[in-house]
Amino acid sequence: MFDDLGFSPEESAALTMKAELHSRIIRCAKNYSQIQLQKILGESQPRVSDLLRGKISKFSLDALVGYAAALDMRPEIRTHQPAGETVGAAR
Repeated sequence: MFDDLGFSPEESAALTMKAELHSRIIRCAKNYSQIQLQKILGESQPRVSDLLRGKISKFSLDALVGYAAALDMRPEIRTHQPAGETVGAAR
């Protein structure tokens, strides 16, 4: 999706990771009140509100990983080869 908007492959990959992680955090966060989230995440009410309202640009990937960990989500990154490519293939 981000490729279609003109982002480089690297930027697109990072933005996709942020969007997916944010989505999962929001699903988990629905189990808590904003006050509980403030305590769990160690953030102010406006910051928690920004997170819940989808203002992803205000958060780094590092911050989102930290929030996921604070919510016991155990975030991890997995990589894979694109379909049809072999490891070490010339581009």
